[in-house]
Amino acid sequence: MKKTMALIALSVFFAVQVSSGDTTGSKVTVSANTFTAQKSYMMGTETANQLKGLNTPIDIDAFVQGFTDVMKDHKLLLSKTALDSIRQVFMGQLREQQMTGAKESSRKGEEFLAANKAKPGVITTASGLQYIVEKMGTGPRPKLSDRVKVNYEGSLIDGKIFDSSIKRGQPAEFQVSGVIAGWTEALQLMPVGSKFKLFVPAALAYGDRGAGPDIGPGAMLIFEVELLSIEQ
Repeated sequence: MKKTMALIALSVFFAVQVSSGDTTGSKVTVSANTFTAQKSYMMGTETANQLKGLNTPIDIDAFVQGFTDVMKDHKLLLSKTALDSIRQVFMGQLREQQMTGAKESSRKGEEFLAANKAKPGVITTASGLQYIVEKMGTGPRPKLSDRVKVNYEGSLIDGKIFDSSIKRGQPAEFQVSGVIAGWTEALQLMPVGSKFKLFVPAALAYGDRGAGPDIGPGAMLIFEVELLSIEQ
C-alpha cells in the first residue's frame, strides 16, 4: 500500500500543466513544436492510466483543484488532519478491494486449472504448474544459473494479452533464476528449440500483489514460450 500511495503522489505531482487558477473547462493545446506541452500531456495520460488501474471513482475537477492549490501555494480546502483521515479511509478501501479481487481471481484461476488438467496433452507438475509441449527441441536444457533468449506472449484467462516479445519483434533475454517461479521451473524442462504453452497458477506468478495495471492480484497467467538459445 505504501508503494501505491507513492505512485499516487508521483502521479499527482506530474499530472497536469495548468496555465491559470481557473480549471473549469480548461484545455491545454499540445503543439508539435512545444516539447513542454507534449511532455506534460504524456505525464497526464500516464497518470490517468495508473489511477484507472485503482478502479476507484475520481472527481477530476477536485483532483485538478488539489493539484493546483499545492503547486500554486494556495490555501488548501481541507486541513492536514482531514486529509490524513481521508487517506486512511481510502487506503482501507484499497486493501479491501485488493483482497476481494485476489479471492475472486484465485477462484477463477483454480476453476480454470481444475478443468484444464483433464485436457489431452496437459502435464501438471508437483508445484501445480501446467504445460503443453507444442514442440520439443533437441538442444540442451538450461540450468538455474543460465541466461536464456526466448520469444513469448503472456495473456490472462480471458484472452487479454498483457505482454508479448513477439509483437515487439525482439526476443527477451534473462536469467532463468530471475523470473517468476512458474517460468523458472518450466525453462529447466525445455531443451533449446522447444515451444511450451504454460498455465501458471497465481502462487507461481505474482500472487496476491499482482503486477501493474493488467495483472491483478491472484491472477493466473498463460504463456506461449519458445526457448531460442542459452546465451554465453
